[in-house]
Amino acid sequence: MDQQAATLRSYWIDTVPPGDPAPPPEGDLTVDVAVVGGGIAGLSTAWELLRRGRGVAVLEADRIAAGVTGHTTAKLSAQHTLIYDRLRRTRDAEAARLYARSQTEAIRHAAATADELGIDCDWEPATAWTYARDRGRVSELRAEAEAAREAGLPADFVTETDLPFPVAGAVRVADQAQFHPRKYLLGLADGIRRLGGQVYEGTRVVALKEGEPCRLTTGEGTQITADAVVVATHYPVFDRALLFTRLSPRRELVVAAPVDAARAPEGMYITPEENTRSVRTAPLRDGERLLIVTGEHFTPGAGGDTEERFERLARWAREHFGELTFSHRWATQDNDSTDSVPLVGPLHPGSRHVQVATGFGGWGLSGGIMAGRLICDRLTGRESAWSDLYDPRRIASVVREAPAFLKHQASVARHFVGDRLPATTRPSLDDLAPGDGAVLHLGGHRCAVHRDEDGTLRAVSATCTHLGCVIAFNRAEQAWECPCHGSRFAPDGSVVQGPAVRPLEQRDI
Repeated sequence: MDQQAATLRSYWIDTVPPGDPAPPPEGDLTVDVAVVGGGIAGLSTAWELLRRGRGVAVLEADRIAAGVTGHTTAKLSAQHTLIYDRLRRTRDAEAARLYARSQTEAIRHAAATADELGIDCDWEPATAWTYARDRGRVSELRAEAEAAREAGLPADFVTETDLPFPVAGAVRVADQAQFHPRKYLLGLADGIRRLGGQVYEGTRVVALKEGEPCRLTTGEGTQITADAVVVATHYPVFDRALLFTRLSPRRELVVAAPVDAARAPEGMYITPEENTRSVRTAPLRDGERLLIVTGEHFTPGAGGDTEERFERLARWAREHFGELTFSHRWATQDNDSTDSVPLVGPLHPGSRHVQVATGFGGWGLSGGIMAGRLICDRLTGRESAWSDLYDPRRIASVVREAPAFLKHQASVARHFVGDRLPATTRPSLDDLAPGDGAVLHLGGHRCAVHRDEDGTLRAVSATCTHLGCVIAFNRAEQAWECPCHGSRFAPDGSVVQGPAVRPLEQRDI
């Protein structure tokens, strides 16, 4: 079986399928805190607030633990590739120390929460490794190991790993963890309900009115009144903070295959080389583990053949781990902040009652748990030692962010303007093969047209409902994607992933 025959579905979701959905609110409701988003950040925040006596409602547009968190590689690590030397250089040693402490405490807190709630989530202690094969990067790795050690992590520089190929060097950090994220989050959701929290699925929030109190409106017109609101939708669905100018969406692919336990690497590995390669394994059955390989990151909607990207990732896995029969493949999406530090705190400078958690840059599990605790502290009047580090209003980082900010905005501008210029070649309906999609000019309008496998054509507006960029089709995942801010839509125009909250308008062919 080749990788194309693998199930196009996350292993975590496939092994713990959703049960009956929690229905939307039957009518308007009032609550102390409304949490928008049912992933790791939203559920962690709800849990912490409930434990401090606050009434909480979680509002999830689709199903809890089925979005970004349901498609993660599920590493719980404080070693985030090459973050500590960068923090030491761009901020200071104290910022690096606070980052390490906040992420480490998040891992320990997750272990304690799983134990408290009796969640069997395949928890495994693991060592995290950041490696390079290029000898020219050894000095970079040595600096990272030194910075991570100074920040308080059990880190060192090594030249030997248990990967089946040589490396020039690696940063090794002990006492990290990996787990099954859906088992953990569904167990956490049960704990939230037992404490009196409300969890609603199929409840897309489309509007926010800040004030005392705040008011949220769902797509069905339901009104939720709350003293405070937490926006934990991965990419914020409200633009008044202009955080979209400081976030860059990044999509990565994942392939997974059973492997003999005797030749499975024991740790969690990542390299910034080769367009990113991340490796870990998960318990499968006696004598076997599931090898999970991630990489081939790209900007959603920016073009390129996603199927070929899957093929490259599968070839790399086979080259290094032998003949593999892939059982699953999927994709995940992350948002990188322009200064590499998540944005957790007030939604905008004037915000008094709305908090946001975003920009985790591929490390959303420890980051989401950290965010839940930090936001809970903010909303309950407690001080956190690292609140300034993650505060979205931070001013000192503006100059440091400038190069990344300008690069991201230039990319957005190219799409926003360039996609509106007349194309040198224009595809037609006849050019669309079954299962394919393209942006076509029909009746003077730019339409996103998809042909089903049975040949049926469906057309929707080609303009993203977030901020108006032109979308592109991802054939491998059968989705329309926005290259500017990462919104994703199904072929019928329904929203798959924000920040867009409204579907694409239908078009006649």
